[in-house]
Amino acid sequence: MVIAVDAAGGDFYPKNPVQGAVEAIADKEELMILLVGPEALITRELQNYTYDSERIRILDAPEIIDMDESPSTAVRNKRHSSIVVGLNAHKQGDCAAFVSAGNTGALLAASIFILGKLDGVNRPTIATYFPTIKGMRLLLDAGANLELKPETYLQFAQMGTIYSRDILGIKDPTVGLINVGEEPEKGTELLKEVYQNLKELPNFKGNVEGRDIFEASTDIFLCDGLVGNILLKFGESIPAAIQKILGRTMKEMKVDTETKDMVIKILHRSLHSFNYEHVGGVPFLGVNGVSMVGHGGSTPAAVKNMILNAAHCVEAGVNDKIVASLHN
Repeated sequence: MVIAVDAAGGDFYPKNPVQGAVEAIADKEELMILLVGPEALITRELQNYTYDSERIRILDAPEIIDMDESPSTAVRNKRHSSIVVGLNAHKQGDCAAFVSAGNTGALLAASIFILGKLDGVNRPTIATYFPTIKGMRLLLDAGANLELKPETYLQFAQMGTIYSRDILGIKDPTVGLINVGEEPEKGTELLKEVYQNLKELPNFKGNVEGRDIFEASTDIFLCDGLVGNILLKFGESIPAAIQKILGRTMKEMKVDTETKDMVIKILHRSLHSFNYEHVGGVPFLGVNGVSMVGHGGSTPAAVKNMILNAAHCVEAGVNDKIVASLHN
């Protein structure tokens, strides 16, 4: 299986994407990597590693889409960028998936434009992992669509169910609609209509409130991209905030160094699931291919896990199952 990796994406290219690719082929024997980006830059970086040269190839893409560029403008004007070249290689069958830690908006726009949508899908979505006391659960939409139609929520629930079952390994995933109260009549007129639509799903458990998310009252949390992105960014800020609060409190209480080190160690282990490195990347569900985006600051470990996650999606046949579910 060949996975294309954006070697010019993220805050630390080409080092982190290249190192992550080298680590990925060491982890998975049947995996091959297509590094997409400026050839000279990638070649120079690869010289720092020992690896099987038959399992890593380079696809030259001299243009780079910066993290702050307008997605539509970048995709339209930079046709030789790593994102556009890599997704075209995916569409042509040269690789089974494309992963990037680059500009999320540009990657989403290019994925929809180049790969198209799966048959029956209204809108693709960013499905992201959210840490809970029961492990990772799925939150969607996480920022791709700031406003949604009622029928789109239903599709997102169906796509999320398949991903949760086949990739997260949750046997019978349940769905909850994020709202201001549990009762069916709560929320905006839109959310009331969405609730009625979702009732046709056997795994829909009703409305869930913000306090239910960390408790994992359901396995899939549905919301529009505005709410989802706010929740995601808030969740990412929690570990650092807790560490600062604890540090300040221990200083005020004059806690000794040994105890302080133990507390920090316990904290890091407790908040292990909040670390995006272990997830690597999240997919654009609904596009006609496997396109996965990672955090802009992705470490080599995060890139490696994103590659392995993409391979898992291909092996599980997630897209075929989504199409079958939508046409049942």
